[in-house]
Amino acid sequence: MQTSWSHHSFLYLDKPLLWGLLLLSGIGLIVLYSAGEQNMDLIFRQMLRLGVGFGVMVLIAQIRIQKIVHWVPWLYLIGVVLLVLVLIVGDSSKGSQRWINLGLFRFQPSEMMKLAVPMMVTWYFADRPLPPRYGRLLVAAIMIALPVILIAKQPDLGTALLIASSGLFVVLLSGLRWRVVFGSILFGILCAPLLWYLMHEYQRERVRIFLNPEKDPLGAGYHIIQSKIAVGSGGLYGKGWLNGTQSHLQFLPERTTDFIFAVYSEEFGLLGVFVLLGVYFFILSRGAYIALQAQDTFSRLLTGSLILTFFVYIFVNMGMVTGLLPVVGLPLPLISYGGTSIVTLMAGFGLIMTMHTHRRFLVS
Repeated sequence: MQTSWSHHSFLYLDKPLLWGLLLLSGIGLIVLYSAGEQNMDLIFRQMLRLGVGFGVMVLIAQIRIQKIVHWVPWLYLIGVVLLVLVLIVGDSSKGSQRWINLGLFRFQPSEMMKLAVPMMVTWYFADRPLPPRYGRLLVAAIMIALPVILIAKQPDLGTALLIASSGLFVVLLSGLRWRVVFGSILFGILCAPLLWYLMHEYQRERVRIFLNPEKDPLGAGYHIIQSKIAVGSGGLYGKGWLNGTQSHLQFLPERTTDFIFAVYSEEFGLLGVFVLLGVYFFILSRGAYIALQAQDTFSRLLTGSLILTFFVYIFVNMGMVTGLLPVVGLPLPLISYGGTSIVTLMAGFGLIMTMHTHRRFLVS
């Protein structure tokens, strides 16, 4: 069965996945045009970033996965070293130290770790018997915990948790026994008080506001209250494109980035949300199909982890905008305005495509 362009073209790209990503990007530009007060400069900058992201995806999709596997440990090691450098000489912005200044541009090492961590854990498991034994699980836990702790110290708890989940997805997909899964969940619950103690005060305040946003409606609870008003006011059909009152009357903060889903919901309503969820579901199901079709352990584990991480992005962003989860700084994939997150995301889809379109060169 022909499932990719690799049979018809010199480019190794998965056609269904590519069309899904292009459609999602188009929806994002339409929403951003409204959320950004019809600012064409904003649209052009987003288009440039999307162009770079798709270019990175196409480039990575042409590289055989065996060559990429060879560089995985080095990519992980370089990432950890850069995270240490961030804490020593990194640039600070809004109370966080997350960037390395390279002169022409600033670089955020935590972004590369979104790919390097699941790739490293996959690399470690790929040539070993599965499900992994306790000793190997301990090694994998250290591989995940080291960058997660360094990123949490920046502080960037949202990215740290996302990277932790991407590595844990690899462990889960490796055939982990259910008693280990439930034991780990129980251990995590027991460690929750310790996590609360280690959190910064502003992070604790986010949890308190999540539980009761009305206690500070004009301060810390303002974001989520206005967001829920915008989502609810969209009704079934929405107020229409460019007609959202919450965003255009300046009630809704961060409307082009973290809270852009509230703008979309207000203008396109519940039916529009179903359309957006349908596009996301298509991309997720295509990724799951590619993971199931994988002919080697590395491709199967990594594709599954990347797709599940993509789902976490969607779930967490929509959850925080609708008040179901605490507010964390995670964008809505390919909808929110952003740069490095788009490139990282598209690099991940490039990996998925090369593992699928080059699969006939792989040996089980």
